[in-house]
Amino acid sequence: MRHLLSAADLSREQAVHLLDVAEQMAATQQREIKKLPALRGRTVVNLFFEDSTRTRTSFEAAAKRLSADVITFSAKGSSVSKGESLKDTAMTLEAIGADAVVVRHSASGAPHRLATSGWIRAGVLNAGDGTHEHPTQALLDAFTLRRALRGGAGAGTGTDLAGARVVVVGDVLHSRVARSNVLLLHTLGARVTLVAPPTLLPVGVGAWPCEVATDLDAALAGSGGARPDAVMALRVQLERMDAAYFPSAREYSRRYGVDGRRLALLPDHAVLLHPGPMNRGLEISADAADGVRSRIVEQVANGVATRMAALYLMLAGEDAA
Repeated sequence: MRHLLSAADLSREQAVHLLDVAEQMAATQQREIKKLPALRGRTVVNLFFEDSTRTRTSFEAAAKRLSADVITFSAKGSSVSKGESLKDTAMTLEAIGADAVVVRHSASGAPHRLATSGWIRAGVLNAGDGTHEHPTQALLDAFTLRRALRGGAGAGTGTDLAGARVVVVGDVLHSRVARSNVLLLHTLGARVTLVAPPTLLPVGVGAWPCEVATDLDAALAGSGGARPDAVMALRVQLERMDAAYFPSAREYSRRYGVDGRRLALLPDHAVLLHPGPMNRGLEISADAADGVRSRIVEQVANGVATRMAALYLMLAGEDAA
């Protein structure tokens, strides 16, 4: 795996293999000594042009637990804030000998540009680009779902998510998580339904490999089919909104917020996900976020193991397995 820029880069076999490697990585994190020597002598640069807490710290922990040398680079306080271009930043990383660059950028396509420009020889891993994609978030979500629906740690090894039904609800228009999840979950055999007000659905969503609906209660109740095995609430990205996409926060929460009443519509085994950070009281209620169905904290923990697997397969490959 030279680069990981999109969830669509992975075939079913590659995605299942990566999730299986993540299971092995997760098992090592239960030991007293969590570090592995797999990437000793390699340099991983976290290049973040946007603010981040979970993704940045998760990648940093993942690389360090694989014994890589880690450089975390934030645009704020760097030469980028003085107007340095992406090309010049990339050439600086090449000069210091980066083996992998984990990049988050506000511009859709920036990681692809970095990977295909010839500016650097390092592998590039997309940690979120604009409203385009966030492939490792989709991987950790799939990892969490596979564990939840297949019986816990290790139980899903070698399997995909064939037959699983997942409802993704919220601000699809501005969500890179939604696109990556639709692509990866479809690859793994799941059936995905996107639910959002019409104003928060992107142009061309009809071509995505999923169903699209505007009635959340009907989708959760299994209108036209079985009830879902999981529901994922997306964050309402108010910072990206320059217009009135819904009448009010109260109206949005009433029609599209995930709460205890709506979770009661689901079968007993169904679980709740959220990529974080959460707007409690808007797209998700406190009782839902902290309830027994919630796997939100597990998602954060699973992010480290999943990103360990992605970095390992990118930099060590099959020869070191």
